[in-house]
Amino acid sequence: MSVDPQQSRSVPDLLSDLLRETTELFRTEGKLIRAEISDKVAQIQLAGGSLVAGAICLLVSLIVLSGALVVALGKVMDPAWAALLVGVVIAVIGVVLLAAGKKNLEAVNLAPERSLGQLQKDGQLVKEQTR
Repeated sequence: MSVDPQQSRSVPDLLSDLLRETTELFRTEGKLIRAEISDKVAQIQLAGGSLVAGAICLLVSLIVLSGALVVALGKVMDPAWAALLVGVVIAVIGVVLLAAGKKNLEAVNLAPERSLGQLQKDGQLVKEQTR
């Protein structure tokens, strides 16, 4: 079906079409954002489960190994001092790891960047179309 150039559409029709298409565009973008956020949440849940399981295994290992280190150091120094030394070293390592983890967590951006960028582009396009 071809549109006759002589046939012009009224301003209210054009505005109505613009409003309808803009509404549909933002609905579609909203669906995209929800899908992207859902994917990120699933990714976080899977990674979180692995992190927890790994941390539990490492904690058990750390307890056993630190006990063995205290026993070994107890042969060359007083066992109380050996336990204190091992405890302080492990605490310092823990503080360093927590600080690094906190820093890495702040750097993680979970916002749906692609969708937000597309929404900004769409907003600009709507502004340009209404001028």
